[in-house]
Amino acid sequence: MNLLGKVPRFSPELRATAFYFTFYMSAAAGTVYAGIWLQQKGMSSEQIGIINALPVLVMLVLNLVVGRVADKASDWRQVIVIGALAAGVIPIGLFFVHDFWGILLFWTLAAIPIASISPVADAATMRMTRRNGADYGVIRAWGSVGYTAVIFITGYFVAWFGGGIFLPLFVGMALLRGLISLCLPNFRAPKNEQTLTVKPGAGRLLEVMKPWFLLPLVGWAMVFGTHLVLNAFSALLWKEQGISADIIGLLIAVGALAESAMMFVFGRFTRRFSARGLILFSAVVSAIRWAAMGFSPGVDILFGLQLLHSITFAMGFMGCVHFIANWTSEDIAAEAQSFFQVLQQAMSVIALVAFGWLVGLMGAKAYLVAAAFAGLGGLLVWLSLRMKQPKG
Repeated sequence: MNLLGKVPRFSPELRATAFYFTFYMSAAAGTVYAGIWLQQKGMSSEQIGIINALPVLVMLVLNLVVGRVADKASDWRQVIVIGALAAGVIPIGLFFVHDFWGILLFWTLAAIPIASISPVADAATMRMTRRNGADYGVIRAWGSVGYTAVIFITGYFVAWFGGGIFLPLFVGMALLRGLISLCLPNFRAPKNEQTLTVKPGAGRLLEVMKPWFLLPLVGWAMVFGTHLVLNAFSALLWKEQGISADIIGLLIAVGALAESAMMFVFGRFTRRFSARGLILFSAVVSAIRWAAMGFSPGVDILFGLQLLHSITFAMGFMGCVHFIANWTSEDIAAEAQSFFQVLQQAMSVIALVAFGWLVGLMGAKAYLVAAAFAGLGGLLVWLSLRMKQPKG
């Protein structure tokens, strides 16, 4: 079902933009308050780490399978819609569970479908925009805009109505995303045009499984893992610092706004710098950012550090998506992007479980370990550049 497919004024890019606008809304609500909500449910910091890590661990097994299935389907759209609808319905179960095991089950089942379609959506939209002469970064940026809007909403709604508003808001955003997915376009070129639009590149994943290709993806996956730690624990640590829920919402929103701004203008950077050069810069700035976070700076400094999200996350992620598209063909677009997702998830499991334990021991000083982890990731990207000159 494609609700807007027969309405000419709604271009494929506009429909993809509408979907991305809703894609990260439930995650935004979770970033602001999920850690606090779980703590209020009686979860320890170690249990919060496990609840956040288990879906990622499961997706290590499933992601490549989903990517391969999506590439073999007549269009990537089918897999995206099925996943979005499932991710909208399953979180309703969270209203009926109150213990660790029940929350762990439904949180995991709700996270799996949306995590599985994220790389498929990125790959499909990247290929569609390259074929149509549009800008993937602009479409993806609207995902960050939607994320930012819900961060503001969540922060202020919790301040006004109390923590009880969190779960209805979280589930409502997930349902909205599922409904909007029905409006998505077909992403592939018509069959009679495909031979004219597909650019050369590796047709099988094994063709690019070489150190120069793997190292930057593994390196930035390490950087990504440190960002997932930020999502899972920052609100909790800032609350312990005495920062109010509405200010926490503003801090996270500043990071999301910076991320959006970078994605809107990212095309200018790709015309001047190589993808791996941008990934490396992202890793270096990440190490600096986390090192500063480890000293529990005041709110004014935290706002400045949150602005660096434009570089530490947005620049690095967009660099990786372009790097993958530069070296692979449309035949393995979703599979290649899903492989990158698997790397991110593997590093995220390590980071989340370790950080959950470290926070109990070190508090905010655990960010110093995250800084070292990001710095090591940057070293891997640098080694790749030494092995093979950039293609773009």
